[in-house]
Amino acid sequence: MLLNSTISPLTSPASPLSHFDNKASPRTAALLHTSVIPTIPSRTMRGSRVPQTLIMFASSGNQTTVVVPSQDGEETMESAADVVRSFYRGINDQDLASVEDLIAEKCVYEDLIFSAPFVGRKAILEFFKKFDSISTELKFVIDDISSQDSSAVGVTWHLEWKGRSFPFSKGCSFYRLEVIDGKRQIIYGRDAVEPAIKPGEAALVAIRGVTWLLQQFPQLADRL
Repeated sequence: MLLNSTISPLTSPASPLSHFDNKASPRTAALLHTSVIPTIPSRTMRGSRVPQTLIMFASSGNQTTVVVPSQDGEETMESAADVVRSFYRGINDQDLASVEDLIAEKCVYEDLIFSAPFVGRKAILEFFKKFDSISTELKFVIDDISSQDSSAVGVTWHLEWKGRSFPFSKGCSFYRLEVIDGKRQIIYGRDAVEPAIKPGEAALVAIRGVTWLLQQFPQLADRL
């Protein structure tokens, strides 16, 4: 459906093509002054976003704006960062039903305090169900989140209990997303959480000792 609206003539400086106006037909002049504005979101009666493109036709007489629906489905989806925000919101609200559609069926989720990753949507939801059972007052708070990439998101966060920072709860996470069946979903996640025990420089000593052993006994690398 085309929505036409005529607005007052432009008052900006003359177009570089204005010298054609006296020689060209009205139709040709209009085409010479045609410009396309990037896709913008709109909303239907039901609230879903429908991308539209504004095409502006200008002649010496007036300017007409035509709104044309776009066919680009990507514009109607939540951004990758918004999907991750919704993920944390659902966990905080203990609303795992809202989280379910954000996780791909074959998603792999690594929490580095566990020895093995959680594989598959069902296993991941079961893990967060256990987390939610700890306390209804324990909440994730996003400190910073990347928003420029449509398929990868980095997050730094911490936990709060009744609005107060929870000890040893700082963490950072990485998420990879894909569009599956028209929905942007999380296909991979990794959490790295602040350790309760902080060895400091002793950790460097331990790393140095391990690398020395590997140099002396290279066959040990096969057991890593």
